[in-house]
Formats: sequence, structure tokens, C-alpha cells
Amino acid sequence: MTDITELLGSEGPLADCLPGFSPRAEQQRMAEATAAAISMQETLIVEAGTGTGKTFAYLMPVLQSGKKVIISTGTRHLQDQLYGKDLPVVREALKVPVKTALLKGRSNYLCWHRLGTADSEGRRLTRPQLHELGEIQAWSKRTRMGDIAELGDVPEDSIVWPRVTSSAENCLGLECEFFQECFVVKARRNAMEADVLVINHHLLFADMVLREEGFGELLPGADAFIIDEAHQLPDVASAFFGTTLSSHQLRELARDTRAEHLREAGDMQDLPEAAQQLEGLLQRLRLELGTADRRAAWSEVSDNRNLQELLGELATCLQTLVDWLVLAAERGKGLESCWQRAIQLGERLTLLLEQSTGEYIHWFETHRQSFRLNLTPLNIAEVFRGNLESLSSAWVFTSATLAVGDSFRHFSTQMGLDDARQLKLDSPFDYQHNALLYLPDGMPEPNQPDYSAAFVACAREVLEASQGRAFLLFTSHRALQSAAEELQETLDYPVLVQGSAPRRELLERFRYLGNAVLLGTSSFWEGVDVRGEALSCVMIDKLPFSSPGDPVLQARIEALRKQGRNPFTEYQLPAAVINLKQGVGRLIRDQTDRGVLVLCDPRLRTKSYGRVFLNSLPEMPRSSSIDSVHEFFAGVESAVIEPVT
Repeated sequence: MTDITELLGSEGPLADCLPGFSPRAEQQRMAEATAAAISMQETLIVEAGTGTGKTFAYLMPVLQSGKKVIISTGTRHLQDQLYGKDLPVVREALKVPVKTALLKGRSNYLCWHRLGTADSEGRRLTRPQLHELGEIQAWSKRTRMGDIAELGDVPEDSIVWPRVTSSAENCLGLECEFFQECFVVKARRNAMEADVLVINHHLLFADMVLREEGFGELLPGADAFIIDEAHQLPDVASAFFGTTLSSHQLRELARDTRAEHLREAGDMQDLPEAAQQLEGLLQRLRLELGTADRRAAWSEVSDNRNLQELLGELATCLQTLVDWLVLAAERGKGLESCWQRAIQLGERLTLLLEQSTGEYIHWFETHRQSFRLNLTPLNIAEVFRGNLESLSSAWVFTSATLAVGDSFRHFSTQMGLDDARQLKLDSPFDYQHNALLYLPDGMPEPNQPDYSAAFVACAREVLEASQGRAFLLFTSHRALQSAAEELQETLDYPVLVQGSAPRRELLERFRYLGNAVLLGTSSFWEGVDVRGEALSCVMIDKLPFSSPGDPVLQARIEALRKQGRNPFTEYQLPAAVINLKQGVGRLIRDQTDRGVLVLCDPRLRTKSYGRVFLNSLPEMPRSSSIDSVHEFFAGVESAVIEPVT
């Protein structure tokens, strides 16, 4: 086996295949540690700072190992990048005959059966939606993979997609008349035959849950797992190891029941009436839960008599639908599937309405037209560790943001990985010369009413120096909207606001304009890569502590207190540090990037825990003077950088 350091060296095969490649000691160290973990079937946690090149650092040993490896990423976009660009480069560099495959969740693939039923719902679609359905029907005649990402003409958030794709609940499986032509079946078949398989975290945990029930397909066959963007795992795992019932699931059941009724049992008029009754009940339930968007503990509404009566009606309505569907099930597999789904959703409702034990957090959330009832496990470490121990595989968890200072305790404790080997690699980028941390003086405390105005005033000063070219990242939508109203009226640079267009479109416009200011919340804190001068400044309004009113956070805080532990230092603070590191990571994305990081929250200097945040960031000069910001952008090398205590 060729030494992994040589493979990633200046004379190595990757240097020949990748223009502009330069060796990085951090990348080589990560590759060596990954190769050792795969060889010894160990568990490894790696924080690889921005610019390490962690993708190639794990792909080199993965492809060289000759083992069956599953790579899980955080998003579909990262999946496509890894499978379509990075994997082919490494495979060509190593000249190895490795068979690779890409597998997404079933809702990413066109479903022939549901495409056939979508026409029957045409009268419920608007003219633009009917046009999108026509685009999908035309595409269906030429696609080989059925991956909806192929069709860029239909927005990925179009409501038409759920009508022509399947979910775990509505898939007919072996009973489907299109089973042999099913794109999901073909993709899973390719996945089972691949040496290296690229999936995402949702699919990883979906398979874990199925495996616990005896039906998992992917996990037992893998020798090693590489978990990229591993900082997302705790939230994803909590969702999959819990129980959820949403108005979307129930509305889909009602819609599918109507569509299958038209196809297979048009004479049973009580069936669509029962489905319509279910839809009407969902609207009443949504209103009873309040008009605002909200996340709250179930205990806050459990005494609401009207709500309890409506939930009782929902249980009765679901049972009525079950009774009609059991009669209709013999008419066709679509109706039989609806019958099974109605039973499962009814059982889920019963579980959610029971008094939850101390092991689960009982809460709900509402959005403009929807709601979700949730049971979330208080602790996922034990069940996750159990899944790992039952598989004789190597596990590598990596991200740019896993450590707080030099400690991995927050992540490893959440995931039950206390015995894992740990490796922290700093970014190879030259933050000392290419970045400046500006901590403005005179900012009020974040809970003061004049904080928002002070932040906007600070932003105007900084943006004058940076000539736009900035991300303004907020910890709440309310703060974003307040700042957007102020800046859109008075700023001389283009202002792009999250929600005014799809994220991808906003980023394309930001890059194209070259002097824009983009205002965003959580979805712009990570997974965004803008290189070059178009992004030369990142401003963050507040330290990203989770809302103390969040029901899941409240329950975890209370559990830690009962154990005699400090929830702030053990949970809230490390979680906020990792979130801040994600936002900071947007600034320097390339060796030649230069930029100013602006952290406006005065608690970084007025509170003792501020040092924990500062010590977790890349080392860079700091200043509390706006003059230093002007000098930095003017390229004044001799600018005096003030010490900030």
C-alpha cells in the first residue's frame, strides 16, 4: 500500500489530476488517521478546519482500502458534489476500479404510480403548477435515474414534487405495478452492489431505524462509515429516534385517498367524504393551536378543552377512514396502502396523546398552515452507540465544527462516542494576515431595546469600509426583518434578504453583483461557499444561543439540573460555540480570500464565557476600532491592531 502522505504530496497522483493542488500537512494527517481507523476498525472523530480539504483526506484512504464504505453527508447538494465531482477525481488519480453509487431518500425520485395519480388532482392545481406537472411528465420520458435534481426547470420546493414522488408512508413497495421500473428500486440495487456508496444523514438514520425493526438493508454490508458534516448528527438522530405526526402526513393521506378512489373505487362516495372531513379537521386544529409560528411544550396546551375535543375528533375521523378503506382495500394496491397508512397514523396519534415518560420530550410546533406533534428522545447516546456496537465497522466522524476549544466532549457525549480517538486540525488558511476580527465598542447588551438600531448603525459603518460585499447573519427572523427594513431604504449597495427568493438564486445574485449585502438566518450560517472578493465581510448580530423557550432545550436543561450538572456550561454554551464557528466559517473559503469578521455581541468581552467563544475561533488580529477596518480594506499593512481584553 502506497504511503498515504505521498499520495497527497506534491508529487502524488492527486497533484497530477487536480489543477492548483498544493500539499497540506493537516490534510495528510487526517488521511493517515482515517486510513488507520479503517484498517483497525476503530472510531475516530476529526475536526478539520476550513481549508483542510477533508473530502480528499478521507476519499484517498477510502478508495485505497478496497473495502465497502458508506459516506454520509449533511445535504443532497453535498451528496451531488461528492459523487459527481470529488469521487471521480480521486478514482482517476488512484486508477482503481471502484464501483460507486449515489442513493438519496425516496422522495428524491420520480414515482411512476404517483405520477399517474397526479393527473386526477389537476383541478386542485394552479395554472403554473399544471405547467410544472407538464414539465415533469415530459422529463419522465427521457430520464434514466429519475432523480428530481436533474430537472432544474421545476423549483425544488414546488408543491407538485410531493405529488409525483413517494414517501415511506405512501410507497406501495412490492405490490406496485411499476416495481420493476421503480427508480428507487434501481437506485437501491446499485447501492447494494457499490464499493463506495454516498448517502445523507436522513437516509443513514432511516436505515438504522429499519434495522432495529429487522428490515434495514444498507448498514450490515459496510466495512466502514465516513460521516461528513457530523455536527448535524444530534439533531437528525433525535428526529429519527422519536415519533412525529404532522398535518402534512395527514393531508397527504387524504389527498392520496381521493386520488386512489378516482382510479379504483369511484362508486364509494363515502370514501372521499371521509377524506374531506379529515382535511377540514386539520384546518380547525391548526387554528386552535394559535395563529403564530410556535414551538412549545405540549403541557402548555394539554389543558385546552377545545383542542382535546378536536384531537378526539381526529382519532375518530382516522378510524372512520380506516373503516371505509378496509372495505376499499381489495379494489387496488393504492387503496390498500392508504388503509395501512391510516392505521399507522392513528397508532402514532394515540402514542402522542399518551402521557410521555421522562425519556421523551413531548412538544409541538406550528407554521403558517401546518403543525407537528412530536415525541423526541431526551438522550440518543445509548441507542446510537448500540447501533455502532452491533456493526463490526470503522466509523469516522468529521466536520469543521465539532470541538469547543480543544475539547470534543459536547459532541462525543451526545452521540455516545466517549471512547473514540480524537484529532483536531486547525485551518491551514493564513488568518493572521488575511483576516481581522472587529469587536465594536459601545454596543448595548443584546437584551436592550436599542440593540437592533445599534447593530444597524455599526453595519452601515462597516459596509462603507467593505463597499458592500458582506453577509449579515442573524440569530432570529425578527432581527433580520427589522434590519432589512432599515438597510433597504438607506444602503447604497444591493440588499438581498433571505425569503425574498430561493437560497440558490440569492447566492447566484450575490456572486454576480459583486458588491451586494445578503441578510440571512440559520440556513446561511452553514453549507454556503462564496469565494473571492464578493464576500469580504461577515457580520453576526448576536452569539447564537438557542432560544431558552425552546421546549426541547428546556427539557434537556431540566434533565441536566436533576443530575446535578450545569446545563449552561455543559450544553448551551458548547452548542452556541459550534453554531458560531459555522457562521464564522463563511468568511475565508480559499487561500487568497481576505475579510473582516464582525462580532457585535458585547458579551464576548463582558462575560467570562466570552473567552470560550474567542478561544474556539481561528487566531486572527482583533480590533475595537472602525479605523482598523478601513485600513484593512485599504490594504494598509502597518495598521495597528489593538489588543482586545
